[in-house]
Amino acid sequence: MAISVHTNQSALVALQNLNKTNDQLANAQNRISTGLKISGPKDNASVWGIAQAQRADVGALNAVKMSLDRAQSIADVAMSAGETVSDLLVQMKEKVTAAQDPTLDTVSRTALNSDYKALLRQVQQVVNDAEFDGANILDGSMGASIRFLANADANSFVTLSTKNLSLGGSLITMLSTSSIGMATTATTIQAALTTSIANVNQALGDLGAQARQIETHNKFVSKLTDVLNSGIGNLVDADLAKESARLQALQVQQQLGAQALSIANAAPQIVLSLFKG
Repeated sequence: MAISVHTNQSALVALQNLNKTNDQLANAQNRISTGLKISGPKDNASVWGIAQAQRADVGALNAVKMSLDRAQSIADVAMSAGETVSDLLVQMKEKVTAAQDPTLDTVSRTALNSDYKALLRQVQQVVNDAEFDGANILDGSMGASIRFLANADANSFVTLSTKNLSLGGSLITMLSTSSIGMATTATTIQAALTTSIANVNQALGDLGAQARQIETHNKFVSKLTDVLNSGIGNLVDADLAKESARLQALQVQQQLGAQALSIANAAPQIVLSLFKG
């Protein structure tokens, strides 16, 4: 290799190698600071695009889980209220059965009728209060059913049927004005009450089955979200143990490269010795 003061080939090679090491060192430091081996499309466009698509699915599934959580809460409130209504109907049956006794005096019959009417009012109050986040599926204020998101594409749904437990409805047929003030009316109410108890219990069974389905699907969505997050991590997460070892190796290479560049830059000084007298 010719000795020249204009072109120092060794220094150029050493500088190129040092710049390459510096770039690799910067990449390693970025991976360690972010925890990602692919933090942008510049690192690996195809893998980054796949990861971004999966992140979009995870975000959509978070919205699905929120919808399912709301559905589960609505169902839980409705079932709690429905169980209370069923218990009240059982208490009412005791009053109605007692009122059919023809030997009751006026005072006793009046007391039973007052208890019956109080239980009726309580049934309606429970039904009216069975609301969560503006949704009440027991008071007849909504349609036949309400739907909630089931997948990330928002084209599949889980359904929660409404059950009208209002007085005088299709399930509880007794009117709010009904009375057991006489043995004959108590007998009539007895038949309606027996049917109403069966209707309410059937409605609660339906709600329980749907609530279980919603709960199961909610758990599946949670597991699916976890799996997708793990998949994204497999694609883009950095192995910090390897990056730490790589960082130390690159730091040594950087020091050696700087030293090699220093030696190469000093090489033209040899020219001066050729012109000494």
